[in-house]
Amino acid sequence: QVHLVESGGGLVQAGGSPRLSCAASGRTDSFYTLGWFRQAPGKEREFVARISWKLGGAYYGDAALGRFTISRDYAKNTVFLQMTSLKLEDTGVYYCAAGPEGSSRSPSQFRSWGQGTQVTVSS
Repeated sequence: QVHLVESGGGLVQAGGSPRLSCAASGRTDSFYTLGWFRQAPGKEREFVARISWKLGGAYYGDAALGRFTISRDYAKNTVFLQMTSLKLEDTGVYYCAAGPEGSSRSPSQFRSWGQGTQVTVSS
């Protein structure tokens, strides 16, 4: 089993640039794709970004493209989400997740999840 722990969330002003981190432990040799999702109250969980753990290739959802960057520190089993130009609609709980090679953008394709970290954007 893969264990994931997010950090870096909090209260951020609009236009800010926080960086979220996700530390992985356990059976880290069993996952191939790391992703970030977010969820606002009353809304469905939304795909933000994903990255190939071994190769580093990245893919972004529409809301993240051009503003967020996903990356990983392979040696430290950590994945990051660098967020820039935050908007009020970016508010939500951000989750990291791990899945197999075929994982795309559906939450059901990811097998392991962290508990999430709250990001609140204020003006």
